[in-house]
Amino acid sequence: KVLANIITKESTTNSTIIFSGGVTGRFENVTILADQLTGNPETGDLKIVADDFVKPNGLAFSSDEKTLYIADSGRSHDPDGPHHIRAFDVGSDNTLTNGRVFCEVDPGVPDGFRVDVHENVWTSCGDGVICFAPDGTKLGKIKVPQMVANITFGGPKRNRLFITATKSLYAVYLATTGAQVP
Repeated sequence: KVLANIITKESTTNSTIIFSGGVTGRFENVTILADQLTGNPETGDLKIVADDFVKPNGLAFSSDEKTLYIADSGRSHDPDGPHHIRAFDVGSDNTLTNGRVFCEVDPGVPDGFRVDVHENVWTSCGDGVICFAPDGTKLGKIKVPQMVANITFGGPKRNRLFITATKSLYAVYLATTGAQVP
């Protein structure tokens, strides 16, 4: 069982694994070509849940796991390509419905992002990190002197945002905490 080109992986509390990143590979002698897959580690089953992305990238769940956010970074290969994060409702059977653009990211493209305990989405962009409210309204930006690729909450209180950039790792304390559980 081989999967290649996996950019991001998220797991749910029920052990479902979601892969992102133009996944290609072989699984049980079946060739898979998809943008988003779910995998059940207990059964080994894989299921395509979305295949309409130009350049799928980062993904994260809301804290209640009822919403899945997925970045489309198509602009990285096409100046007219998408540069947004989409939101999907997650069904009890892990199907995705009600796909919609949650926010546009500019400058640059969304790559890595995380959700805080207030359901705000913190995403990388071309010149820093943008924070979006649960309704997609831009709340603010942390400027970084390099292009940002990924972020995560960390530290004992999960209130420190770690930021990976072109050549450096940055960290900043925030007045919120990350929703993800290690």
